[in-house]
Amino acid sequence: MELEFDVKMTPTAMYDYLMHHTYSGMSGIIGAIAGAFCIMIFLANKYVIYLIAGIVILAYLPISLFLRAHQQVQGTPAFKKPLHYKLTEEGICVSQDDSEETQSWEACFKAVSTRSSIILYTSKTTASIFPKKDLGEKKDALIQIISTHMPPSKVKIRF
Repeated sequence: MELEFDVKMTPTAMYDYLMHHTYSGMSGIIGAIAGAFCIMIFLANKYVIYLIAGIVILAYLPISLFLRAHQQVQGTPAFKKPLHYKLTEEGICVSQDDSEETQSWEACFKAVSTRSSIILYTSKTTASIFPKKDLGEKKDALIQIISTHMPPSKVKIRF
């Protein structure tokens, strides 16, 4: 089974990826806990400095990720045009203009879904981002191909 589709990277799709990547890791979780802890201390002691610290801690990461998503999409020449993906029995091929890169299924790290994207990690820090709006009716076929070629322990996709 083969599947082909095009993906146009947008700041919204990049932000969705960055939020998931950050808040599913230890630093994002610790930051959220620290911010919530500061707000709880404020509620218990009524020291305004804790409220301010909690709000700053909780708001800083999403705002900085939003700005980074816009900078990354606008500053990356590859994101100016749509990326063409072809998923085959051998792996994932991404192409644009004259360049082409292939990744085997065995080399894929994990696959996850967010509310608006399906993310296929090709390493711990790099991923192919498939916005659901770009996939349209091909979303179910993509999930089926990923689930067929990757071990169930590496696939965390919710329908």
